[in-house]
Amino acid sequence: MERRDKINYYLDIAETVLERGTCIRRNFGAIIVKNDQIISTGYVGAPRGRKNCSDLGYCTREKLKIPRGQRYEMCRSVHAEMNAIVAAERTDMIGAQLYLVGREYSTGEYVKGANPCAMCKRLIINAGITTVIVRDDKDNYRTIDVQKEFIDNDESLDEIMGY
Repeated sequence: MERRDKINYYLDIAETVLERGTCIRRNFGAIIVKNDQIISTGYVGAPRGRKNCSDLGYCTREKLKIPRGQRYEMCRSVHAEMNAIVAAERTDMIGAQLYLVGREYSTGEYVKGANPCAMCKRLIINAGITTVIVRDDKDNYRTIDVQKEFIDNDESLDEIMGY
């Protein structure tokens, strides 16, 4: 039996986590790993006690035709990265990796060019996570150095919208 490489192993777990998501636009799963130990997991869903889009049968952002990467205040959901971060202790996240997988709800295809949104980037930075690994397809992924890509290359100064 051939063993899956470690990065894809963790991405496979994040992909399993996204199956719990309740977004009817895009679902993401995230796991935070440090020293080969899973610290926490997160998926897209409304805050505890609130109805999910899957319960309501509609997505407000979809209804309003809001482009991807914009106007997240109109979204009912908490992002997968955010849920994973709030479920962990900061001391456990310092120096950790966040693995992220996204799928389009309507087609099941991987989200093309997936990347944490501006708010999630801020949380990732403050959590002390050093690396974000994003799945592009079943076997390929991108590795993002948080210092270089999210801190040194601060897109908010250039007013770049979306991802």
